[in-house]
Amino acid sequence: MRLFARTIDVSAHCDLPCGVYDPAQARIEAESVKKIIDKVNDSDDPDMRMRGTIIKEQRSELVKHHLWVLWTDYFKPPHFEKYPHLHQLFNEATKLAGASGTKGSWDAATADELLAKIEEIATIFWETKDASAGGTRA
Repeated sequence: MRLFARTIDVSAHCDLPCGVYDPAQARIEAESVKKIIDKVNDSDDPDMRMRGTIIKEQRSELVKHHLWVLWTDYFKPPHFEKYPHLHQLFNEATKLAGASGTKGSWDAATADELLAKIEEIATIFWETKDASAGGTRA
């Protein structure tokens, strides 16, 4: 009798229940990068600079990773249609976390730019989540 059971169509706009995606992960890592830049720029200790470089590069990679997960796994074609600048925003944000950005620089202004881009992405993210959740944040 199971062979003739009714099927149920289901759909989702992301790979798993949406609670697994959150731009806060990228923001937290970017805030760490900014704090490291500030601390190292205020110090003349070469050991601190060396340790700071390693940690800053690792955290910058994590920022890129978390942004890529949002870009490739959470956001879908309807989101990019509604927000046509979203691809460009992600591209700019990941570059700001990369070798030409916070990963390879001690410029605090670059870290601030990265945080601003992540905030723009977060605003769009929450607009899409609010729309799919009937107007409430999960």
